[in-house]
Amino acid sequence: MTAQGSSALEARDGHRFELLHHVPLAARARLLWLPALGVAARHYLPLAQTLAAQGVAVYLHEWRGNGSSSLRASRAQDWGYRELLQEDLPASQQLMELHDRRDGPLPWVIGGHSLGGQLACLQAGRDPAPFRHLWLAASGTPFWRSFPAPRAWLLPLAYRFLLWLARRNGALPGRRLGFGGTEARSLISDWSRVGLCNRYAAAGMEEDLEAQLRGVQAQACAVLMADDWLAPPGSMHALLAKLPQVHATCSVLDAATLGTLADHFHWMKAPQAVCAQLMRSLQPWPSQKR
Repeated sequence: MTAQGSSALEARDGHRFELLHHVPLAARARLLWLPALGVAARHYLPLAQTLAAQGVAVYLHEWRGNGSSSLRASRAQDWGYRELLQEDLPASQQLMELHDRRDGPLPWVIGGHSLGGQLACLQAGRDPAPFRHLWLAASGTPFWRSFPAPRAWLLPLAYRFLLWLARRNGALPGRRLGFGGTEARSLISDWSRVGLCNRYAAAGMEEDLEAQLRGVQAQACAVLMADDWLAPPGSMHALLAKLPQVHATCSVLDAATLGTLADHFHWMKAPQAVCAQLMRSLQPWPSQKR
């Protein structure tokens, strides 16, 4: 049996959103899952249902500007990594802590897809105590040198163009471009910095995110898709290189294994193979509480 529902949350700065959760009656771990850029949390319901059936309580975070979020990026509404890390993620973690107090403490996992995987790593660095496991699907750093040629040579131009366009319009019109959603210009600024310089930082935050990454001590399971040009193996390996104290496994799944196209997004509707790989990384289940 699995209790499915959502909880209305409000960040400290007034941003409101719904946290979707699937909590099995005999849960053995809690997973905070972070979506890809421009993807609403509800699109990961098949992932949550599959993992909940295997004993994982899944909490689907909602990025501001998407889905149930009370905000939409515009010239008047802007945010970057600082707001996502300092305001929104703590609100989701507080609900997980409430469930821990209500139902009993469990090991915590943080993970995500694409940009969500990157920010999962950053949050594990900022708040290392709860998280001992990282789950990364179709993710990796956008640093241009971690991509294969000749596409790598075009990426610096793409990052600069997207940043210019976001600033000119007040927000990135990602839906029209076929990349992300309508994205806040400061978010694109923080993201493009990593793509150009391979350094994680957040405007308005004094924290050294790179140093925090080097301090993460956890087990990581990374799953890539064989035909995913947005998250090639080099990109994932470059991200994991920032986590020297993390023991990581990385696998690449092809279309035959996935039962669908092995690209950046199709696995979301048929997540069984990805979930099996992630679950394998937690066997046997850790006996310690968080």
